Amino acid sequence: MKALATARKNEQPDCAPGEHRRKRPSAAVSAAALERAVRIFKALGDEPRLRLLAILAQGELCVSEIAEIDDDGLSTVSQRLRVLRSADLVSRRRDGQHILYGLADQHIGELISNALAHASEGLPARPSAAKKNRKKN
Repeated sequence: MKALATARKNEQPDCAPGEHRRKRPSAAVSAAALERAVRIFKALGDEPRLRLLAILAQGELCVSEIAEIDDDGLSTVSQRLRVLRSADLVSRRRDGQHILYGLADQHIGELISNALAHASEGLPARPSAAKKNRKKN
C-alpha cells in the first residue's frame, strides 16, 4: 500500500494546464466564506442536530415542543439549539412567554431539504407499519 502511495506521488501529469480548452475555475470563494461553511457543516454533522433542523424546517417551535416531538430532554434540546444558533442556522424570537426557534433563513431550509433528498436517493423505500406487523406475526 505504501509503495502505491509513493508511486502516485512520483507520477507526472499527462498534460499541461495550458492544453485544456475549457475555462479554468477561479478560487473566487473568500477564506471567510469557506470558514463559515466549515462551521455550518460541522454543526450539521451530528444526526440529532440535523433531525432538529428537519423538524424546524416545518415551522417555528418552542423548546418544549421540540423536546416532545424528538422525545428528548429540555436541556439536551437547548444544548443542540445553542450549537445551531452559534453556527447561524437557527434564530429565535419571543412570543409572549415563549421563545420560538426557527431556521435562520430560507437557505438553511433548502440546504437541509437538498441534503436529505440527496441522502435518500437510491435507498429502498421504508416498509409500512402494516408490513412490519406482518413480519412479527
